[in-house]
Amino acid sequence: MPNIEIIAAVIFALALLHTFSTKLFERLAHNHPRHAGLFHLLGEVEVVFGFWAAVLIAVMAFMVGGSQAIEYAESRHYTEPLFVFVIMVVAASRPVVEVIKALVAAVARLAPVRTVVAQVWLCLAIVPLMGSLITEPAAMTLAALMLAPLVFRPGIPEGLKYGALGVLFVNISVGGTLTSFAAPPVLMVAATWNWDSAFMATHFGWKAVIAALINATVITLLLRRHLADARPASLEASEQRVPPIVSAIHLAFLAAVVAFAHHPVVFLGLFLLFLGFAQAYARYQTPLVLKEALLVGFFLAGLVVLGGMQQWWLQPIVSSLEPTALFFGAGGLTAITDNAALTYLGSLIAGISDSAKYMLVAGSVAGGGLTIIANAPNPAGAALLKQGFNDESISAGGLLLGAALPTIVVSAMFLF
Repeated sequence: MPNIEIIAAVIFALALLHTFSTKLFERLAHNHPRHAGLFHLLGEVEVVFGFWAAVLIAVMAFMVGGSQAIEYAESRHYTEPLFVFVIMVVAASRPVVEVIKALVAAVARLAPVRTVVAQVWLCLAIVPLMGSLITEPAAMTLAALMLAPLVFRPGIPEGLKYGALGVLFVNISVGGTLTSFAAPPVLMVAATWNWDSAFMATHFGWKAVIAALINATVITLLLRRHLADARPASLEASEQRVPPIVSAIHLAFLAAVVAFAHHPVVFLGLFLLFLGFAQAYARYQTPLVLKEALLVGFFLAGLVVLGGMQQWWLQPIVSSLEPTALFFGAGGLTAITDNAALTYLGSLIAGISDSAKYMLVAGSVAGGGLTIIANAPNPAGAALLKQGFNDESISAGGLLLGAALPTIVVSAMFLF
């Protein structure tokens, strides 16, 4: 289907342009209140790829027939969008967040700096590295929820917010590389190339740890004089203290979902049980982030549909580059595609050298914070943090600038 592949590439380019123009739609919503609802919808970055994926399927149905269009849509693998949806809801539940907050606060109180400064540093450095155990989307959800009231609030300069967002996205992208199962771009190649967790820790993990600590330290130093000491948390009148057994069951659900991350039938069944348990003990809950998680899942599913038609031009680029050029090429391509899709294409190349394998994955994870679409957890972080920015939307240019220096630090570690 050469013609439809070209059309799919054009639609993909339009989706990218739309992604980088969401601020424009928010301004249109303010200037044209009569159609504000439509412009707000088009200004939601999580809607973009789902919208253009629907356009692609409609065009395919018109050009090659409805049955072939449906067959293509059903041939895509939606495990990752489904998993991100489920893990976001479970990880963002009040009992889980309160346990992690308590742990972070306890460690922060031991630090020889103001507690709020230590909390921000821990959320930007250590929580992303936890992604190697609890998966990157879960780490992103927890870090974003804890950082929102500390950094992404009125009183913090907008430029520093983008700096913190860039560090968070970059550190999450590399924070899952200590193991072979937590980072989507690593998972795509681990079985094919026989990369186990020991290999990841020795070739990627220690470098990722150093880079994450440097990035978090620099941005925390820049933020420190703007951080207000947090007031002691108090329970709302409608909330009750969460019993330890309820927290333990929520953490068990989180662990089980992570353990069966590649088996959607199992983790969706666990999710339904989780929803039932949360409803049974609603007095210990705050509203679940179902809307935000659904939008993120919709975004990633759209990316799966659109990305599946880009192999014809992406794979020749990847296969033609020498190892060092491949590192930088992968970093650049990741910004406009998705690092997991990119490494998957690399895994299909026959006879790829060991150095090229390393450079492909290193470049893909290094560039994972440059845009919303570069890494699967990024839309989750954007959905949870965008209210802290002007117009309640995240500028693509602002994120790119905020992630530039952290990306350089990570790149230097992986290259040298």
